[in-house]
Amino acid sequence: DGGFNFDMNYYYVKETITRSDAAFANFETVLAGRERKFSGYPAFNTPDEFLQAVKNAGFDFLFTSNNHSFDRGKEGVKKTILKIKKSGLSFAGTSLSEKENDSLRIIKVKDFTAGILSYTDHLNGFKLPKGENFLVNLIDTVRIRKDILRIKKEKPDLVIVYFHFGDEYQREPSRYQKQIVKTAISAGADIILASHPHVLQRIESFKPVNSSLDTGFVAYSLGNFISNQRWRYSDAGAILNFTLNREKNNSIKLKNIEIIPTWVFKGRLMLQNVYAVLPSEMAFQDKTPPFLTKNDLMKMKESYRDAENILLKGLKLSPSKIILKKFPHLN
Repeated sequence: DGGFNFDMNYYYVKETITRSDAAFANFETVLAGRERKFSGYPAFNTPDEFLQAVKNAGFDFLFTSNNHSFDRGKEGVKKTILKIKKSGLSFAGTSLSEKENDSLRIIKVKDFTAGILSYTDHLNGFKLPKGENFLVNLIDTVRIRKDILRIKKEKPDLVIVYFHFGDEYQREPSRYQKQIVKTAISAGADIILASHPHVLQRIESFKPVNSSLDTGFVAYSLGNFISNQRWRYSDAGAILNFTLNREKNNSIKLKNIEIIPTWVFKGRLMLQNVYAVLPSEMAFQDKTPPFLTKNDLMKMKESYRDAENILLKGLKLSPSKIILKKFPHLN
C-alpha cells in the first residue's frame, strides 16, 4: 500500500531496550514527509513509520541534535519535532522557538530526576537562519556551562549531557572531544553520552562535581547502532545500560554499567530484505540463528571482541560493577 514497517530492525534487541526504566537514543535523521522525498546519505529524510518502530522498540527519549538535524532545513526540524511530540516520546536538542529552547528538560524515572541536555558539533555545512539558533543546539562551551549551571539550580538527581562530536572512524577520542567533556564535567555534568564517529570509543569514569552521584562516566562514542556501513568497527555498536541506587543518606551510587555489543545484520529474514540489530553474543550460542552465515558469525564475534577491547580501557570501576557477558570461546 506504499507504507513502511521498520519493526524488524529492532526485533532482536527489543527485549533489552524495553527492560530498561528509560531508554535513550540518538535520532539521526529527519521526518520531513514524503513530499520532500525520502533519502539516505548524504541528506536524510525518513518515513514517519520509522519513528513508530523506534517507539515500538521501547525507546523513551530521543537526542535530536546531530549533524543531520538540518538536512531538510527549518521545515524539516519543525516537522520532526511535531511528529516526535505527537508520538508521545520525549526529546532534547532541537526546538520550535526560543521559549521552548530555554525550557529545561527534566524527566522523572522511578524516584530519580534527570536534567537532559543535547548538542551537536556541526550541521554538515548548513547554517541556521539568522535569529533562529534555537532550532538546533550547537556545541559552544560558554552555553554548555551556562545550561548545566542553570539546570543544576533545579536540583535534579543527575545531569545527563549528549554530545554529537568527534572525528569519523577514529577509535580514540580527539583532543577537542576531551576539552568539551572537561568543560561539561567541571560545570556539573554527571553522565555524558555521545556519538558521531561511527565507531566505538572508550568509556571513562570520573568523580562528578557538586553532585549526589558517587561516580560519573563519559561514553565518547557508542558506535553505529544501525547503518549500512558494512566494514569492521562501523558495522557494530553497543547498548549501554547503567543502574543507580539511592542510599539512605540520599546519595546516589552507580551500581553497575552493562555493555551489550551489537552488530548489524543485512540480508534475508522472514522472506524480506532487512537490516536487523543483533546482540553480538548471539554468535557464541550453541545454536545460532539459521539466517546467519559463517561469515556473519565471524564478524559478530570480531565485533564483540572489539567492543570489549575498546570500551573498557578507560573505565576505572571494580570488576563487580562492569557487566559484559563472558564466553569461554574468548579465552
